[in-house]
Amino acid sequence: MDEPEVPAALGGSMTKAELVEEVSRVSDLTKKHSEVIVDTVFRSIITALHRGEKIELRGFGSFRLRRREPRKGRNPKTGDKVDVPPKKVPYFKPGKELKELINQDPGTTSQ
Repeated sequence: MDEPEVPAALGGSMTKAELVEEVSRVSDLTKKHSEVIVDTVFRSIITALHRGEKIELRGFGSFRLRRREPRKGRNPKTGDKVDVPPKKVPYFKPGKELKELINQDPGTTSQ
């Protein structure tokens, strides 16, 4: 499998459509099949988080939920104090290998 290209300038963003395009290009699958794969991965992560599970992708990172406690907030328009209810927020922790790959010189390859 080909290594993904490293963008020349950092700070851009990749859309879901671009991710589907990349999966299609690298795997020689149709865009439709690639879209099903990408959608299935995203849905599986969301479903597992909804059940309270942690998702670990070795070499990439892990997804989990963190609970935010209730707190006092402020309405920026009126300045009034408001109660902010507790909520769960998704959290991604990058793995060691991902951190190393991101900080690697773009000219070097690891395989």
